[in-house]
Parts: sequence; structure tokens; C-alpha cells
Amino acid sequence: MPFFHILVLAVVQGITEFLPISSSGHLLIIPTLTGWADQGLVLDISVHVGTLVAVVLYFRKDIMEILMAFLAPRETTAADGRKLGYHIIIASIPVVIAGAGVYYLISSDMRSILLVAATTIIFGLFLGWADMKFPVQKDIHAMTAMDALVIGLFQVLALLPGTSRSGITMSAARIRGLSRTEGAHFSMLLSIPIIFGAGLLAAISLISAGNLEVGIEAVTGAVVSCLVAVLAISLLMRWIGKIGFMPFVIYRLLLGVLLIGIYFLT
Repeated sequence: MPFFHILVLAVVQGITEFLPISSSGHLLIIPTLTGWADQGLVLDISVHVGTLVAVVLYFRKDIMEILMAFLAPRETTAADGRKLGYHIIIASIPVVIAGAGVYYLISSDMRSILLVAATTIIFGLFLGWADMKFPVQKDIHAMTAMDALVIGLFQVLALLPGTSRSGITMSAARIRGLSRTEGAHFSMLLSIPIIFGAGLLAAISLISAGNLEVGIEAVTGAVVSCLVAVLAISLLMRWIGKIGFMPFVIYRLLLGVLLIGIYFLT
């Protein structure tokens, strides 16, 4: 794949992974809009790994707090870290159980532009509804196990391309009474085990392929997406409480209509 193509895909992934607009959806539609060859699942997942490094770097204090809490289980001062860690585990369980189906779905004909258009619109409207309907009642440290489980169940819907993992989990967080900023915070922490699992699949694919060129492409995509994602996370966490979700809802509606037009006119 030409370096410019890898660069564009990695930048798109870095920008969209943590915004509620579907990174996988954008990675699917780029070949359709540009006429480029489909980049395939290996490069898709490698740029996700780059964003994994980005979120780990940005939330390193939270991660260290969680790790230290589990290493010192009797420390009462580490209660918040243990609780947050358990909630991430609970929220990850539903998508792990559905993992076998995940790989089948994203590898099949469900990677279609019409499906991306539909999920982009439907779950964009859902995001706007959840944000307007439910009042803010708690922060991330006041979450319950039920909050985590509900968010995790909604995350399973992100198996459909175009849904947006971050978008659906932020929607669920708003339904459970978390603020936009706190919902985004938990959504990003929740991405760590999910993206790690996807990265593991990518590594297995690369080893099986034994293709050095593919490996170089994957590393390039991961590095670029990481750098861009760090910037995207910083801006989102700084501004999401002020600008709200409506700009993303409008963007998703416009994108969905555009994709429907492309599908029926080409």
C-alpha cells in the first residue's frame, strides 16, 4: 500500500477512534470514496493499536492507580482504583463473550457502506437522544457495577461497523447518569482491553502471514495513529463538556445521508 494511503488511514483512525463518529465506519468508507484498494483487517486493527498506546499514555495516572490498587488489595486508600478496575472488567465481559461473533461479523459482508450509513444515522440520533433525555447524576467514582454492565452490554452493538464504540458507550454512560466528560473518560479507559484484544488478533494474523511488508505498514499506521490520537483525546476531554454531542450528531446525520447517496448513485 502506498505510504500516503497508510498516512491518511492512520490520521483518520487517530482522529475518529475516540470521537463518537465511528472510526471503523470511516476506515470502511475511505476505499469507497477514494477508489483505493480496501486496506484489510490487519491494517485496520494495527491503527487501532496505535490509538491503544495513545489512550494508555493519556490516562497513565488512572492506569497506575488501578494497577497499584490490585497490587495492594488491602490498602483502603486504593478503593477508588480497585472499583474503577472492577468496573472496566465488568463492562468488558459482554463483548468478550460475543468475541467469536465479532470476528465473523467484521470479516463478512456486514462491512458494507449501506450498513455503515444506517448505523451512522441510527446511533447518531440515539446519542443525541441519550444526551438530552437523561440528567447528570454521578461521576466516574460513583458508578455502580450495574452502570458498568449496562455500558458493557451497549458496547456489544459496536460490533456493527458505523456504530462507534466510543459513541455507543458514551450514550450508555449518559443514560446511566454520567456527565459527558465522565462518560468519555470511562469510555476511553474501557477501550484499552477491547483494543488490546483486537491487536492480539492482528499480531496472530501478521505472524501467520509471514509478510514483512505488511508488518512495516502496520507499524507505520500504528505510530501515526498514536500521535494523532493523543491530540484528539486532549481536545475532546477539554471541550466535550462545553460543546456537547450535538456537533457529532449533526456530522453523523450528514455523513449517513452522503453515504446513502453514494450507495444508490454509484
